[in-house]
Amino acid sequence: MYVKICGLRTADHAQTAIEAGAHAVGVVMNRTSARRASDDEARAVIEASRGSADTVLVVNDMPAEHAARTARRLGFDVLQLHGRAYGEQDFAAALEVVPRVWRATSLDLDPPLEVGAWGEEVLLLDAPKPGSGERWDLSDLADRAPDGTWMVAGGLSPANVREAVDAVRPWGVDVSSGVETAPGEKSSELIRAFVEAALRA
Repeated sequence: MYVKICGLRTADHAQTAIEAGAHAVGVVMNRTSARRASDDEARAVIEASRGSADTVLVVNDMPAEHAARTARRLGFDVLQLHGRAYGEQDFAAALEVVPRVWRATSLDLDPPLEVGAWGEEVLLLDAPKPGSGERWDLSDLADRAPDGTWMVAGGLSPANVREAVDAVRPWGVDVSSGVETAPGEKSSELIRAFVEAALRA
């Protein structure tokens, strides 16, 4: 089970995630997010994770090519384009700049569910309101879950990640609000508990 901890802004939380066994750490750089990281915070997470986990730049309101150039400039391994702001041409533009791009979307947007449909390496299926911590009805995936490298997110926590994995059998899981004590405030204890629960699932 591939595990990503998203919305990190400190080296300490990145190290906690990696020591617990996470495979990726995400840094959000949306203009309006409570989890928005500065360039310096992003660099700290990247440096703490280098060689130990994939570092993922997550955006939903930045032009794709600019996001790709930001990912390259700061040294991220992966760019994750999240939500309705991005179409197939945006992925093509990003892939001209960086080699690894992930597509994050919601079933509400009626997206193509084939991994790689827009050139992405990984497909991530999230709740309609990403980052809200709201759970969504995973039964919608019962007869149309993607094949291959796809992840599930949205309302996951240490208490329910095993249930989610059992329900839809994703390649990986992604969490942000489920390891927070308040929006944007990560908990080392919850990070450890989530990774351990996910790896046991």
